[in-house]
Amino acid sequence: MQEPANAATAPPPAPGAERHPALDFANSTLSLPGNRSLDLLGDPASATRWLADHALAPADTGLQQVCVGRLQEFRAQLRTLLGARLTGLPAPSEALSAVNDALTSVPSAPLLHWDEAQGLHRARPHPTDQIVDHVLALLAADAADLLTGPDAERLASCGAAPCTRYLVRTHGARHWCSVRCGDRARAARAYAKRTGARAAPASEPRP
Repeated sequence: MQEPANAATAPPPAPGAERHPALDFANSTLSLPGNRSLDLLGDPASATRWLADHALAPADTGLQQVCVGRLQEFRAQLRTLLGARLTGLPAPSEALSAVNDALTSVPSAPLLHWDEAQGLHRARPHPTDQIVDHVLALLAADAADLLTGPDAERLASCGAAPCTRYLVRTHGARHWCSVRCGDRARAARAYAKRTGARAAPASEPRP
């Protein structure tokens, strides 16, 4: 059951998200207990709020549903790359192309402009129809750094089912993305021990 973004409380950002907005972006779709789900990019209003909260777009950005679709598709490709990195599988070409296309789709430097008020000046173009292009370029650059930099060796997926979030481990034994997930996993293990049932294994990396 998909819930609107304001109907459930999302957990705090996973470890590593404070350094890597691309990680928080990948985690913006959540699987919750009780067969529920939450998409923080589920509609134009919630997607705008997420981008504004991460200083990626103005709060009054007029996103359209097609823009939301582009964000969701890029997120899916990014999650595929994270899953491939964790399992040691080859990076899918479609996911690589999505990141590389985003990296090269916008100017990398402020362009030269002229108008009567300012004369010659440099500025980055940010018309409404290009905001998503710039957002994806920034997230793609951060994702590339995350997947190839020192934090790549500490990438993990949350081990508390049904959570599907990714994290950067703060220490080698950490397997949960939040206190909430850690408490749930420990409670499940304790219940399994009491009842003799088999505890659910730590979740495998998921796209």
